[in-house]
Amino acid sequence: MGGGEKSIDSSSSSSWFSRFLSSALRSKTLTGPSDSQTRSAPGEGLVRRLGQFDLILLGIGASIGAGIFVVTGTVARDAGPGVTISFILAGAACVLNGLCYAELSSRFPAVVGGAYLYSYAAFNELTAFLVFTQLMLDYHIGAASIARSLASYVVTILQLFPFFRENIPSWIGQGGLELFGGVVSINILAPILLALLTIILCWGVGESSMVNSIMTATKVVIVLIVIIAGAFEVDVSNWSPFAPNGFKAIVTGATVVFFAYVGFDAVANSAEESKRPQRDLPIGILGSLLVCVILYIGVCLVLTGMVPYTLLGEDAPLAEAFIAKGMKYVSILISVGAVAGLTTTLLVGLYVQSRLYLGLGRDGLLPSVFAKVHYTRHTPIHSQIWVGLVAGVMAGLLNVHVLSHILSVGSLVYADPPGFSCPGVPLLPAISIFVNIFLFAQLHEEAWMRFVALSVISIGVYAFYGQYHADPENQHQTIIYHRTPTEEIQ
Repeated sequence: MGGGEKSIDSSSSSSWFSRFLSSALRSKTLTGPSDSQTRSAPGEGLVRRLGQFDLILLGIGASIGAGIFVVTGTVARDAGPGVTISFILAGAACVLNGLCYAELSSRFPAVVGGAYLYSYAAFNELTAFLVFTQLMLDYHIGAASIARSLASYVVTILQLFPFFRENIPSWIGQGGLELFGGVVSINILAPILLALLTIILCWGVGESSMVNSIMTATKVVIVLIVIIAGAFEVDVSNWSPFAPNGFKAIVTGATVVFFAYVGFDAVANSAEESKRPQRDLPIGILGSLLVCVILYIGVCLVLTGMVPYTLLGEDAPLAEAFIAKGMKYVSILISVGAVAGLTTTLLVGLYVQSRLYLGLGRDGLLPSVFAKVHYTRHTPIHSQIWVGLVAGVMAGLLNVHVLSHILSVGSLVYADPPGFSCPGVPLLPAISIFVNIFLFAQLHEEAWMRFVALSVISIGVYAFYGQYHADPENQHQTIIYHRTPTEEIQ
């Protein structure tokens, strides 16, 4: 009797494990990029409104802001003036990734998903889910970190007015109220700002794209002014020693600033809302990356040349550098540019997260509520509110220093499968994978711990939910493309 029960248990366990392997190893079969599907309910779905210029601004909006106005000072305190090389290394890795992304975006159907979708088709379901969870935590942490810094800059601008000067407590928005030895840091303004941006994104992609375009143009102009003004204040002696803590610190810095270039992933995730995705996505990805690399290099050289790296602050390094040089008027301009920059970075980051949740909701790896698109607004409101809520809680309770050291692991996990007419195939994609793995190996200990812990949790979630609900081919629902009027596309 006992032997029979053991045999049944063993058979049951074997059957469950076999099902798990079968589900985990299946991949998504995709139609060609020109194929389209329709849904029976014509009001449900996303709208194609984004052109080439919108996509380039989307990529710049996602990138320029966090690296220049926040992480630069943090990394420079370890890497010294070598932070410039950190940005170059990370930028080079992202250009390699971007070339692969550009090809993939031209070959895959124009639907949401980005790296998750590419992994699902090229590898398997479990790999795709792991990519999603790592990217999601990166995006959530990044949004929280940026929201804290945005709140700090907003307070800085408010304090220019006599009424607010010295009258805004730290827990409102600048820094935070530290509790439990700094484990918890209360900040009120950051979650409020996240809520406002979430409302804009829920309103519609056209409205949010307009806000992004205006603020991105503003911050690029301000960054150029900062580079030109700061170039006249550079003291080359501040660049020596260039790498005070060695090349190791520079490479580690590259892993931290890697997330400052994630705009190319944002462009890839806008495929379903692009007017001509197969033509426009590669242009948006590579165009935005090149602009960002140039601007980051210029700002890093100016910042570390103006002030010794040991004196750079973590929350507002650029503004503090110009104040130290007696150029307070430029620091005010920087604060305005920082608000615009961080706002667009945050806006696009929240946008991308909601589209990824939408993709997994469609595929059944997450509850179907994430797949719902508003009938008139044509935005995934449920997903958008969820990502705003998660980021808001984190922004209200954790500080920038803690958040920045566990970033970027998700952005480095994805190894690009071969795709479009990327030059040098298969050599260049192979180099891209090698560079990602090399940077991955340099991560902070906290990031490694986060990666392992999140991977284990993700496998558990997939084992007990995802494998039973996944629908790789979207057999129970099809995807609708709401095209813009013909005259807008041509």
